[in-house]
This record gives sequence, C-alpha cells and structure tokens, in this order.
Amino acid sequence: MTTVTYSIPDISCGHCVHTVQTEVGELTGVLTVEASQETQSATIVFEPPADEDQIKELLAEINYPAAS
Repeated sequence: MTTVTYSIPDISCGHCVHTVQTEVGELTGVLTVEASQETQSATIVFEPPADEDQIKELLAEINYPAAS
C-alpha cells in the first residue's frame, strides 16, 4: 500500500473536491482519496494495479493536474 499527497492548485470549491475524490476513487487499486479545498491537495492511498503515473494522468485528464 502506498500513500501520496499531491498539490492540486486548481481545487477551489466543494465541487472540485467531489470531482477529484470520485474520479480518482474509481481507479482500480485506489483505496481512499481525501481532497481538500483548504490545502488544495489530495492524499491518495493505493495499491497495484494503480500507480502514480496512472493517477497523475487521470488528474490531468479531469483538469486537476498535480503541481510539479
């Protein structure tokens, strides 16, 4: 099990939080997603087959790219 926290500057409202949590949470292998409007970040707990590249790619696809 791996835990990562990404800075996501485009999280600006409750809808953003919901979208990130819902979309990332649907990836196979993702166990939990906690997004925060206050910190503009998301903490994601996952295991294979999910990986960081897949998660970052999805975040970019849904217009919430992780900051470099």
